[in-house]
Amino acid sequence: MRLIFEAWLKPFHDMGARTVTIRNTGGTDYLSFDTVGLPGFQFIQDQIDYDTRTHHTNMDTYERLQEDDLKQAAVMVASFVYHTAMRDEKLPRKTPPTARAKTTP
Repeated sequence: MRLIFEAWLKPFHDMGARTVTIRNTGGTDYLSFDTVGLPGFQFIQDQIDYDTRTHHTNMDTYERLQEDDLKQAAVMVASFVYHTAMRDEKLPRKTPPTARAKTTP
């Protein structure tokens, strides 16, 4: 995936989007895909107001959104979706996890 994603990111280098990493950056929504062997990925984002006291609280409101960041993310995600849809073959799959042994109480 590294080579594929690096090619797809090239048009966004002037926006600062250059990093492709296998480093786990935390518990995000893609983890559920990993558990069944499907390709799941995340975009690294700026840490602006992330993990503050307002994140995922009733104070986490629309007014706190960063409009320019949302526009950039929308363009990049749309580009990745387009490139994925236009590929002649599926994205490479991860090795499915091994089944856990059942234990009896």
